[in-house]
Amino acid sequence: MKVKSKKISDSRIELTVTLEPEDLKVAKEKALLKLAKEVKVEGFRKGKVPAKVAKKFIPDNDLNAEAIDIAVRTTVIEAFNKVEKSPLVLPSVNVTKYVPDETAEYTATADIIPEIKLGDYKKLGVKKPEAKVSEKDIKGVLENIASSFAEKKAIKREAKLTDEVVIDFVGKKDGEAFPGGSAKDYKLVLGSKTFIPGFEDGIVGHEPGDKFELKLTFPKDYGVKDLAGAKTVFEILVKQINEVTKPAIDDELAKKCGPFKSLDELKKDIEKNLSAQNEHKLNEKFKDDLIEALVKKSTVPAPEVLIDDQMRMIREDIERNAASQGMSFEDFLKRNNETTESWEKEARKIAEKRVKASLALQTLAVEQKITVSDELVNAKLAELRDVYKKSPEALKNLKNPNVKMDIKNRLIIEETLNYLVNINK
Repeated sequence: MKVKSKKISDSRIELTVTLEPEDLKVAKEKALLKLAKEVKVEGFRKGKVPAKVAKKFIPDNDLNAEAIDIAVRTTVIEAFNKVEKSPLVLPSVNVTKYVPDETAEYTATADIIPEIKLGDYKKLGVKKPEAKVSEKDIKGVLENIASSFAEKKAIKREAKLTDEVVIDFVGKKDGEAFPGGSAKDYKLVLGSKTFIPGFEDGIVGHEPGDKFELKLTFPKDYGVKDLAGAKTVFEILVKQINEVTKPAIDDELAKKCGPFKSLDELKKDIEKNLSAQNEHKLNEKFKDDLIEALVKKSTVPAPEVLIDDQMRMIREDIERNAASQGMSFEDFLKRNNETTESWEKEARKIAEKRVKASLALQTLAVEQKITVSDELVNAKLAELRDVYKKSPEALKNLKNPNVKMDIKNRLIIEETLNYLVNINK
C-alpha cells in the first residue's frame, strides 16, 4: 500500500491510497469467506459451504465488489496512521481506480486534529481582581432578610410604593398576547423594579377590584429582541393590596436569623459569605480570561466537524430549555426575533470559541503530561452513581466505557486549568 497526503486546510487532509496485488489478495480471501456463508449449495448446510466450493456459485462482480469494499475498510485507518494523522470522524472515501487482483486506488478525505502551536502560557498577562464586599452589598442582604420577616396585612385603600399587590395581567403587542407576558395571582412589591419602567408606578393609586390598561414601551436594550423597544398594552386587575411592615434591622432581627447575638455578628457572617461568593465568581472569570488569552497567543485552527458538533449541542440545550417552557425551537427563535440563519451565525461564533479553548487545553495537557489517576476517575463515577441512584437509565449509561473516558478527559481539563491558574498568579 502506498499513501500520498495532500493538505486541504489546517484541519483537513486528503489521502490518495494505492493498493497493491497482495492487499487485494487478502481482501478477496476475506470477501470469499464472508459471501460463502450466504451461498446455498446442495449437500451443504447454509454457512458451512467450503470457500473453494462456494466460489463457483458466487458471481465475479459480487466477489470483486465485496473485495474492494473490504480492502478500503481495512486499509483506510492504516493509511492515516502511515501519515501520522488521526481522523476525527470516518473518512469520506471515493474509489477512483480498480482492476481486480491487480491494483486499486482511492481517495480518503477527513477532518483531523490540526497542528496547534501554543503561545507563552506562563506569561498570559491576566490579572485576577481582588474580591471586595461593600457596605452597600451587606445592606442589600440585610434588606432582603428584613423583607423575609415582614408582616403583610390585606387593606382596602389605594396602592402605594412598598405595598405588595396581587394582580392578574396580560401583556399584548399589536393586539396579541406575547409569550411570558401574562400571569394570574402574581405577587409584586411596588418599587422593587421587577418589571419594566412604568409598570409598577402605573399600579400606584389603584384599589382592589380595579381593572385598567397600561400602555408601556419596552426598553430598547431589553433581553428579548422581539420586545426590545416595542409598544405594548398591559391589561391589569388588582385583586388584593397588602401593606408590608418590615422589622427594624437590629440585634433582634439578627437573633431570628440564626446563632447570632448581635447585628454586628450577622453582618460579619454576611460579609464572609459574600466574600466567598465573589471569590468563586472571580476565580471562574479568571479561568475564562486565561483560556481566552491562551487561545489569542496560540495558533489553534478549529475543525469544521468539531464546530458542527458544538453547534448541535448548543441547539439541543436550547431545545430542552424551550421545551421546559412549553416552546419549540422555532418559538424560541420567534421570541428572540431571530431567523435560523442569524441564530446559526451567532451559535457558530460560540461553538468555534469553545472548540479552540478545548483544543488549546488538550494540547497543554499533553505538553505538560497532565493526567489523572484511575482512583480519581472511579471516585467521580461513584459520586455520579450516588446522584443518579434513582435513575436506572442514567446508571446504565455510567457503565458505558465512553462515559468513563469522557469523565477522565473532563478531570484532565480541570487539572490543566488549575495548572494554568497556578503559573499565572
